[in-house]
Amino acid sequence: MKDAYSNVTVRETLAIATRTASANGTGVDRYLNGAGFQDCMFIVHTGTITDGTHAIDVQESDDNTTFTSAASSDLQGTEPSIGATDDNKMYVVGYKGTKRYVRLAVTASGTTSGGTYGASVLLANPRVAPVVHP
Repeated sequence: MKDAYSNVTVRETLAIATRTASANGTGVDRYLNGAGFQDCMFIVHTGTITDGTHAIDVQESDDNTTFTSAASSDLQGTEPSIGATDDNKMYVVGYKGTKRYVRLAVTASGTTSGGTYGASVLLANPRVAPVVHP
């Protein structure tokens, strides 16, 4: 089947929240339900950003415990640094790496009231389809 519902799924890595401090997202398993997703894209969506800088970092792991920053050669697009002029925006970063687990981390600096944002991971092109949705 070549339709989106059978070949794409979305998982949350950073819950939508107002943040004034740095945070690590939840690891997302690219082998979810044995599907073995070959493609991965992060979607960061902002609400109101009142102050500070919120630097987004794509991270990868073999074991869902020890995460490191993904190499820039494994990324498509630019990891955003979100500031007070970035209300209600959406950012997309592709990941071409081979690690099983991925997540986003954010480093917040200069915040008083911070900003509201979250992030999801779009997984596509599974080795086994159709995808099983929750």
